[in-house]
Amino acid sequence: MSAVKSVPPNQPVAKKSWGDAAKAYLDRRAIIMLFLGFVAGIPILLIFSSLSLWLREAGIDRSVVTMFSWAALGYSFKFIWAPLVDAVPLPILTKLLGRRRSWILVAQLLIILAICLMASVNPIDESSLVWMAVGAVLLGFSSATQDIVIDAYRIELAPPSLQSVLSAMYTAGYRLGMIVAGAGALYLADYFGSTETLYSYEAWRNTYWIMAGVMGIGVVTTLVIHEPVSEQVRVPRQTSDYTRLVLVFALSVVGFVMVFANVGAILPETESALWGFLIEIVHLALSLITALVIGYALVKVGLVKEEVAKATWVEPIADFFRRYGKKALLLLALIGLYRISDIVAGVISNVFYLDMGFTKTDIANAVKLVGVIMVIAGGFLGGLMAQKLRMMQAMMVGAILACVTNLLFVLLTYHQGSLPVMYVAVIFDNLAAGLASAVFIAFLSALTSIRFTAVQYAIFSSLMTLLPKVLGGYSGTIVDNMGYPFFFIFTFAIGIPILVLIYLVDKHIVIGDNDDIYGDSDDKLTKANPNLTDTKEPPRASE
Repeated sequence: MSAVKSVPPNQPVAKKSWGDAAKAYLDRRAIIMLFLGFVAGIPILLIFSSLSLWLREAGIDRSVVTMFSWAALGYSFKFIWAPLVDAVPLPILTKLLGRRRSWILVAQLLIILAICLMASVNPIDESSLVWMAVGAVLLGFSSATQDIVIDAYRIELAPPSLQSVLSAMYTAGYRLGMIVAGAGALYLADYFGSTETLYSYEAWRNTYWIMAGVMGIGVVTTLVIHEPVSEQVRVPRQTSDYTRLVLVFALSVVGFVMVFANVGAILPETESALWGFLIEIVHLALSLITALVIGYALVKVGLVKEEVAKATWVEPIADFFRRYGKKALLLLALIGLYRISDIVAGVISNVFYLDMGFTKTDIANAVKLVGVIMVIAGGFLGGLMAQKLRMMQAMMVGAILACVTNLLFVLLTYHQGSLPVMYVAVIFDNLAAGLASAVFIAFLSALTSIRFTAVQYAIFSSLMTLLPKVLGGYSGTIVDNMGYPFFFIFTFAIGIPILVLIYLVDKHIVIGDNDDIYGDSDDKLTKANPNLTDTKEPPRASE
């Protein structure tokens, strides 16, 4: 089924000068996203690197430490409960703050609760580790929920032409938040007196208390910002319908947890990394299938109305295919592959630098400092470029830079230990990654229907990293068998088909409101390319 034929815009979108494009970063909406991005970047490293170091200093086995990374699975599966965020209003808070701000506030309060719970546990007492795990899981779930709502808030806050600016500011804030929760937390723990040789629970407790306090910036931001104006038509439902929806989700999650916790003891153990990886996939797949079967069965027995369940979980996906028809497959292919070149290369980057003879200090200075600055700069540059060019032109530039800059690492293999060559590679690679990320987020935002903002963007953002991360898991094997030069040439080569996908999307589908789909003729009802698919969407926020 093809998309609905649209009515041309009343007025063409005015092309911005470079000065006007730069001024967009001073827009109040852009400043809002800087602050929201900052608090979104805080939780993730409190689950990963900072928590890992805390547990190691407390003498916890490495195998147990790595298991805590599973607490962040919520980031990968947030699309499962994103429909509830779109559909379910929160009692009292939704009337006071609005649908998006109320959910953001609740997620932030849960994040603070989770951090405080983790701070209250001394992991040196292994019997209390279960409470540390509960806090970490709650932190992963609540921070993923915050991401869902902030993404929806951003998309509803401004038109597609401004989304690249908002995404660049969000990314800048996110990176700053990660620095505070990563390097900042380690600095605080050291300042309060905890080291590898002399562990201090009080030092880490105080550090996590401070991180919880930093999240207060998000609470204040949420209370002072405005609710985006949405033209969505909400279908009113009874409170019992929402309660039953949440109950179905909760019971499905219980089923997932029970299977995940118990099936692991049945599955065989192996020393092989490959077989271990495949067994974990089976482990996770069985848990997910169980959750889906429980959810489906509960709908069939009438715990929740089938019509309500379909409207919540099925309709957002059906809407995407209705709008784009068969061309939706082309879009999904582009979403799943666009970041494959730089993500696959990035998986092994730190190991590569060590193998090239650089010290940890060299890597920290180049990657963690200069690299982060260049990612932020690339995001700002991508935001400027996306305002001046059509969406797919900006996507093409981002894709070319993302794969071509990988060839700089081939050059580094012939100049091992050379800091100047390393810095050139890091600077241009991170600049390209930041630019490509900004325009890609704007692209995903333009694809997202204003009717199902949270769930569709959550699906897109999960899909964009799925295949690259799976393929990235084999990067070490490729290097072991073929060497680093071949590997980076390979990551360059797999980026070339993406250019063809971008060309096909640009030829057949309208993306963004800065696309001139009617050409320069006087007859504004005649498309420059009759094959272009345009979609009828409710009005979004205007400039």
